[in-house]
Amino acid sequence: MGNKYVCMYMNHHGKPPEGNLTAWKEFILLGFADVPQLQWFLFGLFFAIYMIILLGNGTILVVTKVEPALQTPMYFFLGNFSFLEICYVSATLPRILVNLGTQRRTISLVACATQMCFILVLGAAECFFLAVMAYDRYVAICNPLQYPLVMNHKVCIQLVAASWINGIPFLVGQTYQIFSLPYCASNVINHFFCDISPILKLACGETFTIELMVYVAALLFVSAPFLLILISYIKIISTVLKLPSATSRAKAFSTCSSHLTVVVLFFGSGIITYLRPEASHSAETDKVLSLFYTVVTPMFNPMIYSLRNKDVIMALRRLLGK
Repeated sequence: MGNKYVCMYMNHHGKPPEGNLTAWKEFILLGFADVPQLQWFLFGLFFAIYMIILLGNGTILVVTKVEPALQTPMYFFLGNFSFLEICYVSATLPRILVNLGTQRRTISLVACATQMCFILVLGAAECFFLAVMAYDRYVAICNPLQYPLVMNHKVCIQLVAASWINGIPFLVGQTYQIFSLPYCASNVINHFFCDISPILKLACGETFTIELMVYVAALLFVSAPFLLILISYIKIISTVLKLPSATSRAKAFSTCSSHLTVVVLFFGSGIITYLRPEASHSAETDKVLSLFYTVVTPMFNPMIYSLRNKDVIMALRRLLGK
């Protein structure tokens, strides 16, 4: 079955059908078809990962909502972030599992566009959430006396709402632009979900303007939040190093280390994927990198935040005790 799709992929990379610039109404997600002997192993692996992500992030979501000791801005953001992770990974993993389990790799043009739109909007929301969480730590460490005033409940809700909806108009419009192109050279996507780069490779029309807009989107929704995080941490580190007590310094760094680990994992793979030159793109590299920001980071988030956070561990023990 896998070899059939590999052959189709090779055969379809030819010239577009003459006089028919909208030949394809559905795509084939090649995914992991090049390793047919590993299909069921990969199904089991991704199913286990999906359950871990749902259970881990779901637990953090519940514990930050019901535990009185965790009713602070930091855990309010963490709870929302965990819910976002569940939504984000649900845009890709269920489709991967269906493709691996049934070996039916077709996806309609509308479904493909919908998947891409959700991935882009939720990915942008994750970037902004990480920036908001960095700002929260900045205010808590650099302006502790002003913290309750600056990060009041109304401000927290506004920051969360802005993170969720900020990228919607631009990224929905961008998705519409991408899928308004004629797709005729091939309908085989050499990826396991509908990502921008492998989709644009199949377009027959002029793609320069859209590729330029993709870079603009990456600068706005990836680079800008990353820059805000960088500025926040420069100020945080500068403030922490001035603290007289070694214990205070260790505690301050401890509260930031979990967030910083997630930032490096998520932004590192995302920036390399979307901002490196097109000439250096390869399908296999893109697949590996996208696994990091769509699957690996959401899986490790609960572990990173709970194992290094005494408050979360204590809250989980109390919850399990009840």
